[in-house]
Amino acid sequence: MSRFTFNGAKAVTPAQLKSVLATSASSRLPWGQKHYFSREQFEADLKRIVAFYRDRGYPDARITGFDTKLNPEQTSGAVSVTIDEGEPVRVAQVIFQGFEALPAQHRATLESKLPLRFGQPLDRALLQASRESALDELRDHGFPYASVRMTEVAGASERERVVTLAADPGPLSTFGPIEIVGNTSVGADAIRRQLTYRPGRPYRQSALQQSQRKLYGAELFEFANVEPVRSEDQPPQIPTRVTVTEGKHQRVNFGVGYGTEEKGRVQVDWRHVNFLGGARTAGLFARYSALDRGVRLNFKEPYFFAPRYELNLAGQAWYADEPTYTLQTNGGRATVTRQFRRGGGPVLGSRPSNTLSFTYANELEQYSITNEALQDLSFRDELIALGLDPRTGTGRGTRSALSIEAGRNTTNNLLDARRGYLASVHLEQAGKWLGGTYDYYELTTEARYFKSFGSVVAAAQARVGSIDAFGEQEAGVPFFKRYFLGGATNLRGWGRFEVSPLSGQGLPIGGASFASFSAELRAPVWRSLGAVVFLDGGNVWTDPWDLGVNDLRYDVGPGLRYQTPIGPIRADLGYQLNPIPTLLVNGTQQSRRFRFHFSIGQAF
Repeated sequence: MSRFTFNGAKAVTPAQLKSVLATSASSRLPWGQKHYFSREQFEADLKRIVAFYRDRGYPDARITGFDTKLNPEQTSGAVSVTIDEGEPVRVAQVIFQGFEALPAQHRATLESKLPLRFGQPLDRALLQASRESALDELRDHGFPYASVRMTEVAGASERERVVTLAADPGPLSTFGPIEIVGNTSVGADAIRRQLTYRPGRPYRQSALQQSQRKLYGAELFEFANVEPVRSEDQPPQIPTRVTVTEGKHQRVNFGVGYGTEEKGRVQVDWRHVNFLGGARTAGLFARYSALDRGVRLNFKEPYFFAPRYELNLAGQAWYADEPTYTLQTNGGRATVTRQFRRGGGPVLGSRPSNTLSFTYANELEQYSITNEALQDLSFRDELIALGLDPRTGTGRGTRSALSIEAGRNTTNNLLDARRGYLASVHLEQAGKWLGGTYDYYELTTEARYFKSFGSVVAAAQARVGSIDAFGEQEAGVPFFKRYFLGGATNLRGWGRFEVSPLSGQGLPIGGASFASFSAELRAPVWRSLGAVVFLDGGNVWTDPWDLGVNDLRYDVGPGLRYQTPIGPIRADLGYQLNPIPTLLVNGTQQSRRFRFHFSIGQAF
C-alpha cells in the first residue's frame, strides 16, 4: 500500500484514525518497511473505525464507501475511506455530588479543569479521565479509600446527556508505618530522607508520586516504587511500602559533539552516586572545546540538616575563550538549596517546582582582552578605569561573592518543554568586605513560557539584567562580568558577543545593562524532524539600570530541530532586521546580515 486517506473525517484527525488501524501505508523510502494489503484485515479495520467514533460520542458514525486505486504496474495501491460521522451526543451538564470534603478552591479547580466539558461530544476516554481526576483529587486530600461513581441520563434532547460524578470519600486517613524493601548498600535512612511524607501526616497521593520521582532522581536505583498498603477494614493510618532495586553507583559518561560556537567538544563525566553512603554524590567533570575547557569537582549532600535542603560544593579550574576576552577561573563555591513542596494538586496537570538557593563563591580570576581591543586607543581610558593593565590588557583579582537565586518551574520537560513556564531571579553581591577584589551588585531575571496548540508549540523568553559598582570606581566590576548578546541562544542574526556597545573603532566592548526576548513557533514536520520560525530582540547598554527599549536590535529566521534522546539537534538561520552599522568582526566591517547556528538543545 502506498497511501491511506479518509474522506469526511472532521471530528478526528487522520493520524488518530490511523493509530487504531492494522492496515498501514508502506514507507516512501526505498529501504523502508513495506506493508501489504489484506482484505480480511481491512474489513476488521472498517469496524474499528466505527467503534472508534462511537467511543468518542458519535453513535451514528458509519462507513459509506471505500475505494482502492492501483498504480499502472499494479504493485501498489492507494486506499480511501469515506466516513459519515453523523451527529454527536453532547454533554449537557456535569453534576458533582459528595465532594463537599474538598476545599472550595480545589473543588472549583477540579470542575474547571475536568477533561469532560460542557458542549463536547460524550467521549468515553474523557469520561474515564474525568473520573480518575476526581478520584485523584480526593486521594490527595486524605481520602485513600475514596470511590467515584459515574452515571449518565438523558438531557433536554436525545442528543444530550447529563453526567453525574458521585463521590464516596470514605474515612479521612494519615500516613502510617513505612516499609522499605530491596535495598542492599543504600541505607534505609537515606531512602526515607528522599520521601516527602512522614508517618502521622495527612495522606496525600501526590506525596507518594513525588517521593517516587525523587528516588529516581537520586540516580541510585534502577527501579523504585512507592505505594500504599490498603486493607479491607480501612484503618485510619495507611502503611506504605517502598520497593527499590539498586543500580550501579559509579558511572562514567563520555560525550562528543559539535556546535558553531564551541566547534568540536569532548567531555567526560564521572559520578559516584552513593559516595560515603547516605546517597551523597561526588563527581568529576572535564571538557575540552574551542569555547571553554577545564575540570570541575562536585560534591552533593542531599540531606543538609533537613529533608528539603541540600548542600553542593564545587571546585574548578576552568578556562573560557570568548570572542572579546579570555578568562581563567580557579576556586570554589558552596550552595545551599531549599526545595519547596510541589503544589497544585493532581487536577492542575502540572506540579510546580520551587527552589531558593544561597551561594558563596571565592574564585581567583585572571583575564585578558583581545589584541584588537588593546590596540583600540579609543578604549584605552576605559581599560584603565576597569582596572586592566593598558599595556597588556590583562587583569587579575579574587571574586568573593554572595548570591541568592529563586526559581519556579512548571514545565513538563526542561530539555524540550511543551507547556508551562519557568521564572527565576538572581541577585549577586561581591565585596571587599568578603575578602575579594571587586565591589559590585548584580540583578538578573528570566522568564520562559510554553503553550501547545495541538502539535504546534509557542515558546517565548525574556531576560533583563544590570550590574553596578559600589561607589565611583568602575574597577569594582571586572571586564568579564560585562554583558554581551548575540549567538546561538539569543539574537541569532548575530554571532556570539557581537551585540553590545562599541568602541570608537567598532569593537564590541560590553555594557552594564541588557534586555532580550525571543519568540518561537515549533511544529513537527516528519517523524523526529521539526521546524521553527523565530523572532529575537534585545540590546546591551553602557550604563547600569539604563534600558533603552526603543533601541533594540531584531532578527528573524527559520530553523530545524531533530529530536534525539539527549535533546533536539538544532540548526537556525537568523537574519538581521536592523544591522549595527559600524560593527567590526575579525577586524573587518561587517556587512553580512545573516548568521547560521548549529548546536544541541533548544535555544531556550
